[in-house]
Amino acid sequence: MAIVEKKEFTKGMILTISFLIVLVIIYSPVFKGKNGLEASDDLFNSIAKGSTYYIPGMIKKSKAFMGKEIGVTIRLSNTDIARKTGSLFSAAGAAVSQDEAQLTIKGDLGKILAAALQDSDDMFNNKGAVLREKYGYDPKEAMYNWWLACKLIDKALKKQKRFKEAKFVTSVRKKAVETGYNFYGIEAEKASKRAGILSSVLIFYVVYTMWWGFSVFFLFEGIGLKMEAAKEKKEV
Repeated sequence: MAIVEKKEFTKGMILTISFLIVLVIIYSPVFKGKNGLEASDDLFNSIAKGSTYYIPGMIKKSKAFMGKEIGVTIRLSNTDIARKTGSLFSAAGAAVSQDEAQLTIKGDLGKILAAALQDSDDMFNNKGAVLREKYGYDPKEAMYNWWLACKLIDKALKKQKRFKEAKFVTSVRKKAVETGYNFYGIEAEKASKRAGILSSVLIFYVVYTMWWGFSVFFLFEGIGLKMEAAKEKKEV
């Protein structure tokens, strides 16, 4: 490899080496025992959690479904999951009968959804111990069972042409059960309170991307690879 422009090549090498040093630091557990990617992921998850708390509004809306009885049959993947899922509905006051992996559920839809929303709220607020005591198994597993059951109940209600009820069950699954599950164990932060560090992370991301770009640019210039405008052809 012939080095044509030593000055440009040296710049490229310095930028490349320093880029790689910073990359090693990013992947090292120097941010309170976590690497840079994990720390930034926690930051963005905390900010996202602070802006996705829909559960109180969903609890208010669920009151419109109090007194509306449903009767559905859903099939789970195995008998153990069916048993654990059945315990969620039993605790919500519904009548549940199990036939191997199949559950038949009859009860007040408003009360069932109120129970799902309360569990979602407890998980969102990192109170998993409440669910563990209530159901006797892992709280995240319980939330997954709520999520799966709501999805199956949605399909069952649509077959019964109860579209309004099915739509709200889906809303509970997406806006409450999913957020409770996904943000469990994360402390909520408002973007306004972390504006400084948030801006710093975003600026660093832009600068670091450009850093690598200039590293490659100067290295290529150093070995004589340059981008030049094509010469204009003259017609004879």
